[in-house]
Amino acid sequence: MSTQTLPIDRVSLVEQSKARKEPEWITSLREQALELAETLDWPVLEKTRIDRWNLGSFGSYKQAEKVTSLEALPESARTLLTGGGEGSPDNLLVQRNSGVVYSSLSDTLAQQGVIFCSLEDALVQHEELVRKYFHTVIAKDEHRLTALHAALWSGGAFLYVPKNVQVDVPVQALFLTDDGEASFSPHVLIVAEQHASVTYVENFVSEGSLNGLVQNGAVEVVVKPGAKVTFASVHDLNESITDLTYRRAVVENDGSIEWIVGEMHYGNAVSDTTSILKGNGSTSDAKVICVGTGEQKLNISTRAVHFGKSSDSQMITRAVMRDSATAIINGITKIEHGATKANGEQTEKVLMLSPKSRGDANPILLIDEDDVTAGHAASVGQVNPEQVYYLMSRGITREEAERLIIYGFLDPVVAEIPLELVRSQLQLLVERKLGQ
Repeated sequence: MSTQTLPIDRVSLVEQSKARKEPEWITSLREQALELAETLDWPVLEKTRIDRWNLGSFGSYKQAEKVTSLEALPESARTLLTGGGEGSPDNLLVQRNSGVVYSSLSDTLAQQGVIFCSLEDALVQHEELVRKYFHTVIAKDEHRLTALHAALWSGGAFLYVPKNVQVDVPVQALFLTDDGEASFSPHVLIVAEQHASVTYVENFVSEGSLNGLVQNGAVEVVVKPGAKVTFASVHDLNESITDLTYRRAVVENDGSIEWIVGEMHYGNAVSDTTSILKGNGSTSDAKVICVGTGEQKLNISTRAVHFGKSSDSQMITRAVMRDSATAIINGITKIEHGATKANGEQTEKVLMLSPKSRGDANPILLIDEDDVTAGHAASVGQVNPEQVYYLMSRGITREEAERLIIYGFLDPVVAEIPLELVRSQLQLLVERKLGQ
């Protein structure tokens, strides 16, 4: 390990934390994380040398100005949230650059004890609750990225659902960056108590040239016994941003986590989505879609770690690559000793649309228990000419035939988006990226 150049010094970090009136334990955590970041190495990724990427621009914290209406946001962001309609939806949080500028929660959910606000506000209003879970799922000392995140995070969201509360409508978050000098590292913390259920949907969007800004975000999900969390995320950041995101859930007895992830950005990206199946009967279902264009370099990992007996994990990843884009698609199922009757199934498929594009599908099974079932499937290839020929023989043009095949390839993920507005948005993003 070698000493690294840091984006901020300790004195400035502490002053900044105190100016934001953060609890002392948060200031201390930031200090410790910054010290760790100086010596920790970058994460070791399959066939990806992230240490060769341009990761020097994390921006500086800028206090965000609150808004009372979505009209103050760029039109593209407003359309994403309202579909072009009027008014502001309930159960919504908006972060712009370094901080949350808008949040709302319906009276119905508030009366049931649901909390949905910025993580910074939660530190003031619900400090003990946040302290119980913050950075317990993702440790600050895993590698340099997690340490930098723990030191520099700002904004973010806190979603808490009490015991036995069923949230029937999705809650939404929008993370917008349009200032290349402002830090953009949100932290999302979700806690679903026993037998609770909730669907959370987030979008990451950008406006303008952002000078190589690094988005270094983290997601922690705590799923208590019998609870269910559906987490849907669509990233649509432009080529001037490097997108680094670590998502992780800990699932207790008979709990369930469902991941639906659309990696639709245009710059280099690392995405790691992990389920830790801690409890007996816990389940994880992960569906990931990825479209690469231009000179993009992508490293997309989906992981399930089984500790609980009779735990079950399912993973489906679909990636479409064109131009000179490259993608490393990793599916990792790890079954620990003692996780008897566990089952882990995974499928990774990559469709390449041009001779210079490349995709590697890496299914990995790590089994340390005998009484389990596990399986994997992986494929990398081009559009099947026989399928194109068959469709053309039915009077469909070549371009339309290829479009239908690509959409059919991606449909197992796209069709599972729980919010129609987001599902439609993802379909539009696929069309835009593929130039259809």
